[in-house]
Amino acid sequence: MDEVDRKILAELQTDGRLTVTELAARVRLSLSPCHRRLRELERSGAISGYRAVLNADVLGLTFEALVFVTMRQEDRDTVAAFEHTLTDIPQVLQAQRLFGDPDYLLRVVAADLPAFQRLYDERLATLPGVQRLSSTLVMKHVVHDRPLPV
Repeated sequence: MDEVDRKILAELQTDGRLTVTELAARVRLSLSPCHRRLRELERSGAISGYRAVLNADVLGLTFEALVFVTMRQEDRDTVAAFEHTLTDIPQVLQAQRLFGDPDYLLRVVAADLPAFQRLYDERLATLPGVQRLSSTLVMKHVVHDRPLPV
């Protein structure tokens, strides 16, 4: 990956809807080489997809919490069941397995506190292998969805 590829990645992180023509102009390449580089970045996995970034507040998802999960059991089957079940909960935007205690960090959105409480009691607390949940509320985003440094 060279400097031109990094410029392509930076431009696409800023605006993923650029046409190849617009992208080529921004990185100062002719159309064909830009298109070849873009396809190679996609093929290599450097670009894993394209999506729209939605505004949670506009969609009524104004409540956000970070939930720390400590597992009772951490055998392979329990961890696999826990992680698989997480994929079925759309309010869990991110789930990260951690070294040490706690075992997982979840980023969760909901419409409001009662909706979060229902999610917490009915879905999160019943996940396989969970010993303890601890949550904290997000007051504000200081750095949010920052592009990767390329």
